[in-house]
Amino acid sequence: ANMLLSLAILAHAPFITAPVPIFLTVMAIILLTPIVLNRLRIPYVIGLIIAGVAVGPYGLNILARDMSFEIFGQVGILYLMFLAGIEIDMYHLRKNMRKGLTFGLFPFIIPLILGAVAAMAALRMQMLEATLLASMFAAHTLIAYPIVTRFGVTKAPAVIIAIAGTIVTVLGSLIVLAGVLGVYRDGSVSSLIPILCYLALYCVGLIYLYPRITRYFFQHYSDGISQFIYVMVMVFGAAALASFIGIEGVFGAFFAGLVLNRFIPARSTLMGRLEFVGNAIFIPYFLIGVGMLIDLRVVLDGWSTLYTAAVMSAVAMASKWIAAFVTQKVYRLTSIDRSVMYQLSNAHTAVALAVVMIGYEMHLFDVTVLNGTVVMILVTCTVSSFGTERA
Repeated sequence: ANMLLSLAILAHAPFITAPVPIFLTVMAIILLTPIVLNRLRIPYVIGLIIAGVAVGPYGLNILARDMSFEIFGQVGILYLMFLAGIEIDMYHLRKNMRKGLTFGLFPFIIPLILGAVAAMAALRMQMLEATLLASMFAAHTLIAYPIVTRFGVTKAPAVIIAIAGTIVTVLGSLIVLAGVLGVYRDGSVSSLIPILCYLALYCVGLIYLYPRITRYFFQHYSDGISQFIYVMVMVFGAAALASFIGIEGVFGAFFAGLVLNRFIPARSTLMGRLEFVGNAIFIPYFLIGVGMLIDLRVVLDGWSTLYTAAVMSAVAMASKWIAAFVTQKVYRLTSIDRSVMYQLSNAHTAVALAVVMIGYEMHLFDVTVLNGTVVMILVTCTVSSFGTERA
């Protein structure tokens, strides 16, 4: 019996377990993926996710999703949001702020309403569970942003509108999540009041303190390495503080990027270092980690999983397209602008996983919804990556 148990454990153990070979494998994936997949015209982002599926525990089981992927994956999504904030042209942001806020409201409200209705009608959920699931549809992740960076169109109005709208959807989803959990725990939404107060104090505090501290540090310390480490401390400090007060860390990283934006010129050496480290290590690590979460075998679990995944994927993508279409018509944008806004806002990863895991642990969702979310993440990330590159 002990021998059989040992064989079973070995059968499920990853092929590579030593630290140096693990890091070597990841670096090789980051190096070879664009070389191989560019010939097949597969976007770099989706290539890294596919590589994560292949080498992960649900693929060939070459690598385990160990603590290194947990850490670098979390750092990667925060770094992705930070770069989105730091690379925004503030002139164009102010010029397109109203459009961005409007676009943020549309892809938040429309998926929230459609998602709740679809969950109650198609998935037979009660109002509370349906609202929680709908908050997942409302938020999205800028997983295709590296594609925009590679094409050099980060200053395009449609891209800036999509980025500005992202933070609205993430914040809105987190507020809905807090409200649902408050109703579930004590029957009221009173838990929203302290969160909103903390959010206001948080924003005011960063806007007041960060510029003053940064100005002093950059005036007294001109060493490039020190400045890089300083920026890292400020970004992850903002993310950690946001998580501490009950706000998702991605908001803190993005907001820190906006506040630090004017201190880091677009063509400076410091900006080059920040982009290099993020695009070379942190963000690819995050994308590979996302792939390692995806278990394609859940599709074979039965028709209930397929049905749930199909409903969730259809609602997630259709509601975001409607939001982009409405924004296009309101502001008389082009069809290309609509495609860029839609595809950038189409991917669901970080917030979706957080919401579903919270609901699953509180027994609001069953394993079918959890598996359906995994499939939805794969579908939306794939569509978003191909669509963004095409647009």
